[in-house]
Amino acid sequence: MTKIVPTTHDWARLDRVIVFDGVCNWCNAWVDFTMARDGGRFHFATLQSDKGQELLRLLGLPADEFETFLLLQQGRVFTKSTAALRVVRQFSGGWPLLSIFILVPRPLRDILYDYVARHRYRLMGKAHTCRVPSARERDRFV
Repeated sequence: MTKIVPTTHDWARLDRVIVFDGVCNWCNAWVDFTMARDGGRFHFATLQSDKGQELLRLLGLPADEFETFLLLQQGRVFTKSTAALRVVRQFSGGWPLLSIFILVPRPLRDILYDYVARHRYRLMGKAHTCRVPSARERDRFV
């Protein structure tokens, strides 16, 4: 886990931001799924945006390969399966029960995460452009 401060990146001041691959249909479905269950807790941004690219460089992550999504939570940065499990922990309903998988060692969890990430375009397709939030969603995107 990495920590960022508001002076190193604008999004560090926000409580919870999910940064995702904006052209990935799987990732966009995840954002829709999250918005339906998070009670408005999360903001969203794409990895392809200028600030997303800046964040990737700041964290030393590849700025042209989007095989992870990031969760920025109170200045801390989580990736891959850890980010996903920390997100579902904050959903409504029974979804937080899935966060029990945080007890599985991260390298084992990330094997499955990496497999899905490598094949996500084949599984769900790829859009030609990044997601454009609807008027109703606009306040949730940074």
